[in-house]
Amino acid sequence: MPFLAGPRRFVCHYIAARPAIFVALALVVIGASAAAVGVQYAMKLLIDAMATGRAHEDAVYAALALFLGLTLFESLLQRTAALTLGHATVTSGIRIRLDMFEYLTGHQMPFFQNHRAGSLAHRVSSLSGSFGTIIHRLFQEITPPLIAFAGAILIFLSIDIRMAVVLGLIFLAVTAALVLLGMRGDKYHKAFAARAGVVGGELVDLISNIWIVKAFAARRREADRLRDFLGDEASAQRSGWVFVEKIRGAHDIALVLLVGGTLVWAIGRWAAGAISTGDVLVISTMTFRILQGSRDLAMALIDTSQQCTYLRETLDVIGVPQTLRDVAGAPPLIVRDGTVRLDGVTFGYDPHAPILHDLTLDVPAGQKVGIVGPSGAGKSSILQLLQRFHDAQAGRVLIDGQCVDAVTQESVHEAISMVPQDVLLFHRTVTENIRFARPDADDAAVRRAAEAAGCDGFIRELPHGYDSIVGERGTNLSGGQRQRIGIARAFLRNTRIVLLDEATSALDTGSELEVQRELDALMANRTVIAVAHRLSTVAGFDRIVVVDGGRIVEDGAPQDLLAAPDGLFRALWQLQAEGLATAEIVSPERAYLRRMATFSEDAFQRGVQAARRRAEAFF
Repeated sequence: MPFLAGPRRFVCHYIAARPAIFVALALVVIGASAAAVGVQYAMKLLIDAMATGRAHEDAVYAALALFLGLTLFESLLQRTAALTLGHATVTSGIRIRLDMFEYLTGHQMPFFQNHRAGSLAHRVSSLSGSFGTIIHRLFQEITPPLIAFAGAILIFLSIDIRMAVVLGLIFLAVTAALVLLGMRGDKYHKAFAARAGVVGGELVDLISNIWIVKAFAARRREADRLRDFLGDEASAQRSGWVFVEKIRGAHDIALVLLVGGTLVWAIGRWAAGAISTGDVLVISTMTFRILQGSRDLAMALIDTSQQCTYLRETLDVIGVPQTLRDVAGAPPLIVRDGTVRLDGVTFGYDPHAPILHDLTLDVPAGQKVGIVGPSGAGKSSILQLLQRFHDAQAGRVLIDGQCVDAVTQESVHEAISMVPQDVLLFHRTVTENIRFARPDADDAAVRRAAEAAGCDGFIRELPHGYDSIVGERGTNLSGGQRQRIGIARAFLRNTRIVLLDEATSALDTGSELEVQRELDALMANRTVIAVAHRLSTVAGFDRIVVVDGGRIVEDGAPQDLLAAPDGLFRALWQLQAEGLATAEIVSPERAYLRRMATFSEDAFQRGVQAARRRAEAFF
């Protein structure tokens, strides 16, 4: 998006997006400002006509009619301008936020990990607010004083050329002086904006972590800490106010002196018979109007400059180039069987520090592959590359023979069902959260998916069943319940490829055993790649891939890897089995897992047959 390059291009882009309404707005504002000048001139004509005596009543009433007509016309155009301005800024604000959301969501995941969600949301909203403020200043506070100045100069030229030149120079000098003084105060506004941003971030952080605030009895302590931030913000805001009021006070003094001097001059010319009474009236009113307008113009220019600064700061954050984009004309991914291949892949979040090194992995359609290994070995990175959340620095990632970086990202995401370690839920109903996987699914399909995932029972026990709000990030549900809803999403998605990223590691043992049954049902007849720390969750897989240091060090059936005396998988298995043995006396579930660690294929298959039957019934 080139218009993200700077404030000027940003504002011009959204004005150009609706040229008709903004051209109409400009014409109406100019017309209203010109009518306001005309009202003053009509008043001059009225006074002059009245001064000539009763013999010229027709001229008096004509001037009166002109005065009233222009007054009505000005009022009508001002109301039209206000309505047009409101419509233009509201509709543009909708478009801006949608465009910014679309661009923002195109960034890679590290971008969101490095920025607070609340801060990004505030910035997206503030862009439309800054645009509306700039448009308001431009059409309501900058254009009218300029039109009034131009009209006043024309009137003064018809009365006294010298007066027109002097007042024109005074107007320009006063406006320039105010702008220069105002720009000196930019540091106060920047300081306030920075501290206001800090306060906003602290509030979001506190509200997001309200549980820990309460759990550690930290309400008073955090309130005292927040008070310090608020005090800094108030101090910066107060400094800005004082500075602006000093400028306004200086302007008011200059206004009295200049208007008074102009009136003395005008009255002197009137006494000499050089100008009429109406001329004195229009000179005094127009002088006051343009000098008052000089202050409004200067303040509007200063505020517009500040809004442009805010725009630039926000665009510098949100408008950074997207590093992961679809190639021009990229076709959608077409999934047939669900084969997956990583071909000589080298990848690192920092290109100079690779995590995966020349890794090659083939997963045939319908095979279930568990990826295990020490922390930091690169297991989750493999899943992220498959979803094209990142691009590899070398090698290819293919699904059914198609490179994921040659097709659209959206189609890659649509082809894959993902069950993460921490299932994220929206502050919406249970139905809406499950249906998020497939928006066109009807209620019956949602319920079938919930039944297959083993969560229909607890959903029906919620206060409003499927219409119950789950709370922010699903806080009204337990970890196991959230995980089952994540599995229900995957059932509803119904894709050939399923990725599991530590899908049960965040659960207690009892919940893990229950959720594992639903996962077994989900994995039936699909290509499955699962990252797991708990090796028992992949014990029944067709194949285990052991990754260490970004390389595949073992690859084979679980029985074969367990039989290898010096294998890493066997060492990891024994380590977990020993850890479970120490907890056996206090946890029957852990004892069960330890028995699983002896790896009896028949026992495991008996444990998942019922879940697979549910899956076959669903599909």
